[in-house]
Amino acid sequence: MDRLLDYAPPAALLHDKRILVTGAANGIGRAVARSFAGHGASLVLLDKKTRGLETLYDEITGAGDPEPVLTVQDLMQLDHERAMQISAGIEHDLGGLDGLLHNAGELTALTPLHSLDEDSWRRTFQVNLQAPWILTQSLLPLLRRSESASVLFTSASPGRRGEAYWGAYAVAYGGVEILAQTWADELEENTAIRVNTIDPGPVNTAMRRLSFPGEVKGTARLPEDITAAYLYLMGDDSRGIRGQALTI
Repeated sequence: MDRLLDYAPPAALLHDKRILVTGAANGIGRAVARSFAGHGASLVLLDKKTRGLETLYDEITGAGDPEPVLTVQDLMQLDHERAMQISAGIEHDLGGLDGLLHNAGELTALTPLHSLDEDSWRRTFQVNLQAPWILTQSLLPLLRRSESASVLFTSASPGRRGEAYWGAYAVAYGGVEILAQTWADELEENTAIRVNTIDPGPVNTAMRRLSFPGEVKGTARLPEDITAAYLYLMGDDSRGIRGQALTI
């Protein structure tokens, strides 16, 4: 998959594409959102951090890219009713949806399973697994109307092979992998929706620094370094890729 970092997207790769990005205020979500907008996408930017969304809005519009729609939403509070309101808002503002990037994540602590408290378990599952299921389910009617729709889940290596101390985070992302594979299989025959997961590998984000405080600075990629892979998987050049667990 590293070869996709050399992908050279056409300038108008995502022209007329309407894409929702969760966890857009910081880190990978912010960098990918900037790149999506720079290649012509009209974005819905979702995060709980109002200030981060506002500064991202200024960056996108300041660059002359399509004006994004901001949705302030704490995924801990997301339920089906609120997700349907988000869907209705997207239909009203953009007329439809062609892409969905689940990028928001929650890591409470690295701790042995026997020491993990119930609140941390619940928070981790709500943000990393429950909310993406609810949001995808609610947005499917919009995605079904697209001629070429991509649903992409940012995943993590502990979700593909359990590792000590990753606890609820690993179990939740294991669920994300199965969720994505199941949806990919269900949607393959009768829709133009493709579903994949991507593990971005070591990337210098706030979550990475929390998880690996002793990591030597500069050894992990910057979020801006991996946007080509996301562009490829969200654009029409990846139409034939479905149900894959990809890794950078």
